[in-house]
Amino acid sequence: MGAGAAVSLRVSTDKDSGVAVVTLDRPDRLNAIDLGMVAELKKCWRELRFDDSVRAVVLTGAGGRAFCTGIDRDAVVPQPDSPYMQDDPLLTVGPKANDLWKPVVAAVEGMACGGAFYLLGEAEFVVAGTTATFFDPHTTYGMVSAYESVLMAQRMPFGEVARMVLMGTAERISARRAHDIGLVSELTQEGGALEAATACAAVIAGYPAEATQGTVRALWSAKEAARAQGFAQAPHLVSLGNLPADRQAGLFAARRRDGFRVR
Repeated sequence: MGAGAAVSLRVSTDKDSGVAVVTLDRPDRLNAIDLGMVAELKKCWRELRFDDSVRAVVLTGAGGRAFCTGIDRDAVVPQPDSPYMQDDPLLTVGPKANDLWKPVVAAVEGMACGGAFYLLGEAEFVVAGTTATFFDPHTTYGMVSAYESVLMAQRMPFGEVARMVLMGTAERISARRAHDIGLVSELTQEGGALEAATACAAVIAGYPAEATQGTVRALWSAKEAARAQGFAQAPHLVSLGNLPADRQAGLFAARRRDGFRVR
């Protein structure tokens, strides 16, 4: 990060428990990911690979209103003028994308939507407060949900993923429903997700690191082939299906903030 650049990520480490808490810290932007945060996340995961005092990680968002709302719409991402090449900065924000195989537990309060699934899709499991909601707005704004759909298809029943990504902003999955379908492993009272996730991480961190990291690696080996195949199709589908940026912006500007149901 350049001199004077705002820091949008906080990392706190408890050497006694072996748990690091990584907090997305742009609450005024609902923890949307700008290019600065992309760089910070990559740096964070790479550094945690070398910190042997950290044996488990909790990932959460600041402010309580949102875990993360995906890519910041003000972020400018230049694209090659070719349907065969596409730059997606969110492909590099997750722990697995940065070769970190320490267990990661996500703690979700408030909204988790769109590009948030790049992060949730690379956590081992998710703990959520009762007011958490999950949705994918891509189709509403004329965009293909590609990477998000692939990642969530490995965490949720097919019909639930299909409904979420196709219904766009018209519906949000409640924390209770997310728990019922297996996306969320533990449901807490509002504001309790971080404490519960940290307690789980502390238990895991108390076990031999070689065993937990090997187990994480084994778990992910069962998913890698399907994910790689899905991701290979994503750039072409996005190039074919996305509306031009100005039309996306028009749909976004015309959005209704209260026009959804929670199920």
